[in-house]
Amino acid sequence: MNSISVIGKKTVSILTAGALSLALIGTAVESTLAPAKAKAAPASVSHSKFDVHAVQTLNSFYKPALKGQFPNFYGFTVGSTTKQAVIKTIGQAPEPGKDSDAFDVYHGEMGHPGYAVSYKLNKIREMRYFGTNVERQTNIGGISLAMLVHEWGAPNKSATFKTGKQTQKKVTYVRGSFQLEFIFNNPTDLDHINLTHKG
Repeated sequence: MNSISVIGKKTVSILTAGALSLALIGTAVESTLAPAKAKAAPASVSHSKFDVHAVQTLNSFYKPALKGQFPNFYGFTVGSTTKQAVIKTIGQAPEPGKDSDAFDVYHGEMGHPGYAVSYKLNKIREMRYFGTNVERQTNIGGISLAMLVHEWGAPNKSATFKTGKQTQKKVTYVRGSFQLEFIFNNPTDLDHINLTHKG
């Protein structure tokens, strides 16, 4: 009787250990399959690979704006970089401003984004970012109003205005002493981004 109960206890122990091992193996297999399941997400998911790049582009503006700068734009700073320094670094604008309030326009070429710069008392007053012409959807062309609010929260202010016959929406986020203004032609068409002093 005792020998049978000892054998029974050993069998139960072996079976329990085996079941536990199988459970652990099953969990490990599931965890290695999880990324594959995630990659096979249905087509109805709202974020495409372009959206990912557009989100990265959008968020690249967040921290530099605190210093009055655009990302990857030679450290040019609103209120301190001079017109001479801009010209020395990137040359004369192909489309120079025609008066003191006008913008010097640098067109986007071969994957390089387009910019416009205006000056006051010889220092940068405002910069505009037009994004790239090639693969625009991976750049600001992929930034929608819904994405902007999702990533950055509610804006500090927004307003609509007319540019010729077109009605545009300006969505403003204050970043320290500066502000970023997102100019939309419609909720899914971001025209450009302005950076200027707050107010």
